Amino acid sequence: MDSDTPSFKGQTLTASLSSVQAYPAERFRAEYGANAGDPMGVLEDLVLDDIYLLNSPAPPQRLSIAAHHDGSFCIADDTALGAPGAALHLDSLITLMPDRGPNTGILVMVEADAEGYIAAIYLVPLAPLQPQMPYTLVKAEREPARRKLAQSACVSFTRGTRITLATGAQRLIEDMRAGDRVLTRDDGIQEVRWVGQSTLRAVGDLAPILIRKGALNNAGDLIVSPGHRLMVYQRSDEIGAGAPEILVRARDLVNGDTVVVLDGGFADYFQILFDRHHIIYAEGIAAESTFLDPVTRPALPEEFWSLRPGTLPAQHMRGAHGLDVSRSLLDRPDAVGLLKRASLR
Repeated sequence: MDSDTPSFKGQTLTASLSSVQAYPAERFRAEYGANAGDPMGVLEDLVLDDIYLLNSPAPPQRLSIAAHHDGSFCIADDTALGAPGAALHLDSLITLMPDRGPNTGILVMVEADAEGYIAAIYLVPLAPLQPQMPYTLVKAEREPARRKLAQSACVSFTRGTRITLATGAQRLIEDMRAGDRVLTRDDGIQEVRWVGQSTLRAVGDLAPILIRKGALNNAGDLIVSPGHRLMVYQRSDEIGAGAPEILVRARDLVNGDTVVVLDGGFADYFQILFDRHHIIYAEGIAAESTFLDPVTRPALPEEFWSLRPGTLPAQHMRGAHGLDVSRSLLDRPDAVGLLKRASLR
């Protein structure tokens, strides 16, 4: 990115700050097994078949993350957990088997102090954890952790989404391939560099959002990942954003009627990547493409770099597509209707 990229604690960020929902490890302790009485620890300390319990119904808290050019993380200023500025390391991906229901995953993240010692451990669940439910530790791995975090952080479309091609024709996202030419709002016709696919538990923070047909003038139902940003061009500023071009996250539009959470089961998520971040058309409305930063970059397979002619820029470029709208401006039952009206007037 250019020299205007914001800095944090003396380092330059490659992306805007992100956040995850996490528990302090002290809230998830071994009830039975070799580590009985101890909180969930780092990979080297874990013992398979230990049984853990979440000791309180209190919800997880926000762990804010800043990502740097070298791929390292630290805790950002607006965090609810941890010490702002402290180094943060992704330790492992663990798999838990509950007494009832499917297995679930947890990312283990470690806060380090100035000397590099462990200051705190945080657990990022990939599906909601139930308090007082026994969870048996069945797998603990380091290598897949970074890729799983990347897949969870990527903005994605779900199977069946129709993407507008350069010709104006519609193509299902699952049928898109590298080399396809797509119509972008910001830079005309652009060539797809990569299309990825991942299957994730469609629960909690990873449950997809359904924007029903017509809710935002979309031609059909649009289902996207919760953090996916849609672009709205306001002909009149109905929500008081102060800008005509705005970006709104799907999860901030949920109203239980025209925009709903599809919680349960699994979701096939698809990522579409260009040489830079673009606004494309999905089900006839403007939505962002995948953006690579130090968090999401590991979502690309290693063979991408050798099989695909050319290389992406070392720093994938994010375009200036509009004002990011805060959740507070959308925290009203008529927000979706106002945005629809604003785009028509």
